[in-house]
Amino acid sequence: MKIQFENIKKLHIKHIYGPLQQEVRTLAFHSKRVEPAAAFFCLKGENFDGHEYIEEALGLGAATIIGSDEKVLEELSQIYDRTTFLLVDNVRSVMSVFSKDFFGFADEELKTIGVTGTNGKTTVTAYIRSLLTLLGLPTGSIGTTGIWSSKRKLQYKKSTPTTPESLDLHRIFRDLRNLDDEGAVMEVSSIALDQCRVEGIQYDVAVHTNFSEEHLEYHRTIDHYRECKMRLFNQANHRVVNIDDEGMAPELLAMGKDGLLTYSIEGHPQADLSAENIEVMKKGSLFDLTYKGDTKKVYVPVYGTYNVANVLAAIATAFHLNYSWEEVLDVLPNMEGPEGRFQVIDTPLKQTVILDYAHTPVALNRLLEEVKKLDHRRLIVMIAGIGIRDFNKMPKMAKTIEGKADEVIVTVDHPGYHDPQSVVDQVMTGFTNPNASNIHPTLTREEGVRKSMQLGEEGDIILLTSGCINNSQIVKGEEIPHSDEKIIESFYPSVAQ
Repeated sequence: MKIQFENIKKLHIKHIYGPLQQEVRTLAFHSKRVEPAAAFFCLKGENFDGHEYIEEALGLGAATIIGSDEKVLEELSQIYDRTTFLLVDNVRSVMSVFSKDFFGFADEELKTIGVTGTNGKTTVTAYIRSLLTLLGLPTGSIGTTGIWSSKRKLQYKKSTPTTPESLDLHRIFRDLRNLDDEGAVMEVSSIALDQCRVEGIQYDVAVHTNFSEEHLEYHRTIDHYRECKMRLFNQANHRVVNIDDEGMAPELLAMGKDGLLTYSIEGHPQADLSAENIEVMKKGSLFDLTYKGDTKKVYVPVYGTYNVANVLAAIATAFHLNYSWEEVLDVLPNMEGPEGRFQVIDTPLKQTVILDYAHTPVALNRLLEEVKKLDHRRLIVMIAGIGIRDFNKMPKMAKTIEGKADEVIVTVDHPGYHDPQSVVDQVMTGFTNPNASNIHPTLTREEGVRKSMQLGEEGDIILLTSGCINNSQIVKGEEIPHSDEKIIESFYPSVAQ
């Protein structure tokens, strides 16, 4: 499309160097993905600065450059006089506005739901996708386990682990719309909110799961972390709030009752939606579901008390989208959950392997409480330090597991630019006795999974936790393919030999 930049006031352009009009056929923020007639956005990150890659982008055909470094743009404009250089204050904000327009405002043609919280985002997002699709609103999802249409997983090279950059996000909205989906539910991280990735999206529903300490490697203070998450609810028509959560619910309730639905599994008297008498089984959960004074006994094929809370969040979302009590009750038994969340694998050696990528102390503690309700001989648990996350959290994972498992394997997820040994060492500082014979340090997730399997015997539960995402390990900026399931599958032929 031909774009007359001086006429686009909403981009808040400070200065235009070069031609005022330019053909824009594609968008990119990664120089290696630039194509002819692309607009290239110079993003700055912790380990990179997009302004350093402008000439590489120009060599691949970029015709428009959007950046915030006045000196660099002015100097290059004198060399590349046929290229348009746009000087702006906030490149990420401009990319959000530009991308939404470029991909045809597709988000406005979908029912959009944003899910935020320290724990449970991935699970709630999957439940909402499943429930709305069962109700007749084909819905796709965006988040940690990848990009899904209402029918299948889509192949995307994601720009971030959880919430994509705005350019990718609006492309996904367009693709979901073109696949005839009518809804899109997505995980919205605090970092994404701070980095303007979802700027300009007015959500039909915003969902809150819970709040505890996380991402302080980025936010530095827990108050900034909370404030970023709160932003989501200022750009939503309706709110779903976990009234049991003391970390953020009070602030959300203070926003008023208009467009609000609350849920509880702890018998909160003011909750709009509640679950009581929860009976947890290996294949699902049975409980009394109450809404507006009406109580029904329901079965949902999800495991764990905390997951019942996640189901309530999905149900409240459906109510906001005008689905009835009866319609929801009819489809609940058919709900499906996400990959890697209390995923049970029975092995030929009569062990039970459970994959659950809990990666915070709170989530790990909740998971352990639920796992111990299952019949087992010994409990073997793998925990990990995540190199791309807060180092201060790592010892807390060790403190959470200590004394609660027969064998503990310590490993590293996504070392990023860190030495894996330094990550494992940081986790180990949390143990009272790191030299205990039942604590086994390993330096890669694959090694950790194999060690866990080797320790397992008949009747044991082998619990593999932490943040393995996108079927990969992030090492020095590269995504290295990884699959716990494939490692588990490959383990048994070697045992049988």
